Amino acid sequence: MLKLENISFEVENEKEILKDVNLTIEKGKFIAITGPNGGGKSTLARIISGVLKPTKGKIIFYGEDITDLTITERAKKGISFGFQQPVRFKGITVYNLINIAAGKELSVKEASVYLSEVGLCAKDYIHRELNDGLSGGEIKRIEIATIIARNTKLSIFDEPEAGIDLWSFNHLIDIFMKMHEDKENSIVIISHQERILDVADEIIAMVDGVIVKRGAKGMVLPELLHCEDPKNCLDCQDIREA
Repeated sequence: MLKLENISFEVENEKEILKDVNLTIEKGKFIAITGPNGGGKSTLARIISGVLKPTKGKIIFYGEDITDLTITERAKKGISFGFQQPVRFKGITVYNLINIAAGKELSVKEASVYLSEVGLCAKDYIHRELNDGLSGGEIKRIEIATIIARNTKLSIFDEPEAGIDLWSFNHLIDIFMKMHEDKENSIVIISHQERILDVADEIIAMVDGVIVKRGAKGMVLPELLHCEDPKNCLDCQDIREA
């Protein structure tokens, strides 16, 4: 479904963030990408979605080269992206946004179902404007509701747990598992959370801009946590405590 060929990304006057990354994701897979902070995970997600353009390499989606397509053009091809810090759309209501995501006019009742799936009381949110009156966690859940409404071939989430309370996070796990029931679509989640790593089909570990391991959790995490001083290593601690 998705193939990355020799993807690199560097910022002027800064180090190379991604280094010749090669990756294939099959249809119907649930993939979790993890690793130490600064390892290139979020950059990779942004490159797949079209937020960033790689310095080098090629992106193939269902046999088509989409390397030069914008995020909007990739969305039309069937790629959704959930930002770590979701965008606020002043002047647009939650109901309007869900209709835009679904690509059709839904009834209030139909649109409300998507809010209920992410743990929001529909009557309290469906007609609210997406402005500063909503918390970061509320905006995050609304964004995830729009991705569910889109039902795209590939859904990418960048640390969906950020700003989410424990109850809502547990509910999100159920949402991802329900999405995964559709074997025609794939999910890629950037996360440190062990609960997400536990339910993924495969884990990809990234360190210093390269993929160092891919496989089941039991295969990946021991190598990722291996360092000269794991007890005092802050990166290892981040992953153990997630």
